[in-house]
Amino acid sequence: MERVSQTQTPPPHPPTLQYRSDGPDDAPVLVIGPSLGTTWHMWDRQIPELTREWRVVRFDLPGHGGAPAHPVSSVAELGDRVLATLDELGIQRFGYAGCALGGAIGLDLALRAPHRVASLALVATSPRFGSADEFRQRGVIVRTNGLEPIARTAPEQWFTPAFAAAQPAIVDWAVQMVRTTDPGCYIAACEALAVFDVREALGRIGVPALVLVGADDRVTGPAEARTLVAGIADARLAVVPGASHLAPVEQPAAVTELLTGHFAGLAQDTGALTAPPMPPVSAPVVPAGELAPVAPAEAEEAARPDPYESGLKLRREILGDAHVDEVLEDDFGTDFQNLVTRFAWGEVWSREGLDRRTRSSVTLAALIAGGHLDALADHTRAALRNGLTPDELREIVLQTAVYCGLPAAESALRVVRRVVKEDTTPRT
Repeated sequence: MERVSQTQTPPPHPPTLQYRSDGPDDAPVLVIGPSLGTTWHMWDRQIPELTREWRVVRFDLPGHGGAPAHPVSSVAELGDRVLATLDELGIQRFGYAGCALGGAIGLDLALRAPHRVASLALVATSPRFGSADEFRQRGVIVRTNGLEPIARTAPEQWFTPAFAAAQPAIVDWAVQMVRTTDPGCYIAACEALAVFDVREALGRIGVPALVLVGADDRVTGPAEARTLVAGIADARLAVVPGASHLAPVEQPAAVTELLTGHFAGLAQDTGALTAPPMPPVSAPVVPAGELAPVAPAEAEEAARPDPYESGLKLRREILGDAHVDEVLEDDFGTDFQNLVTRFAWGEVWSREGLDRRTRSSVTLAALIAGGHLDALADHTRAALRNGLTPDELREIVLQTAVYCGLPAAESALRVVRRVVKEDTTPRT
């Protein structure tokens, strides 16, 4: 039976996703996730065959395919929304297949809810997608130029040149999918992928995994696939010839055959897919009215953890991995960099009193006033990542001209103009 849900008012904690269910209600459940910039329709050509054995539940990412535009901050939050959607449908245990970001969600579910995931198929997936800087840069480009530059280049990222030339209608469909995506949700998904990294956790995945990749995939290619196979104990690799990033679209028959073969055992074992969730682990019980004893030194340490690690994480998120790696390579300045990371980033930037946009604005004004042009370039780039637009940066420089002097603002304008041009020009 086919059912489509498009809930516009999300329930709290967490919201559910827009989904579509095809196939018999009493069949084993197979959940399928899309890649960034696509919709559940990227799996259309697999559905007739898959629904012979499974109830297939597909979902759209937030802001994709007309889904409600409720952005996420992490892949784990997307995983929570998938589970909330399945809870609403009364589905406890399931097989899962996902492409790219959809595959990342599968990895997250297998790690955080292993009692619910029976088996995995990871298509065009990586335990870490490129670098954090690349995804944050993509977010800056979308925030400045909209999704049109991403839409125009999507076909060359997703398909082989021969397929794109032979299938203009599918190319137009792909471009339109990206164009109709909500920019805010797309940017949020980029930020989520920027911090996604499960390389060290792959050994904890205990379910069978099919790692499927297009032979010509230049986005998450065979090298990334082999990393997954090496890290997951029960994983096998399938390389699809004549396919790029969206192998389910480009080589539908081959992908369908691989999926049906991988999940065949589950189709024969409906009970394995409907088992109740694993009971929670009980925490030590402290009698009512009593507090667990804590040594004074331990209490002080718990109350004030070392801010270095949180500061380093925030510094990387805002200034970028490349910049932070460069300054940390200087052995002579190690103590200074530790001070900056611990105090400026761990103590001040991490405070909740101001949001990141406001802190960037204040920082830019202070740097212009002090004439610190090298740091101004770094923080202009950071300001773009924190959501300030080129127009807002221009206004900040104009405002400083009044209070910091025309020469200071003129020098700053040259720096800001250069960085904006470098960081907001779409790459060809």
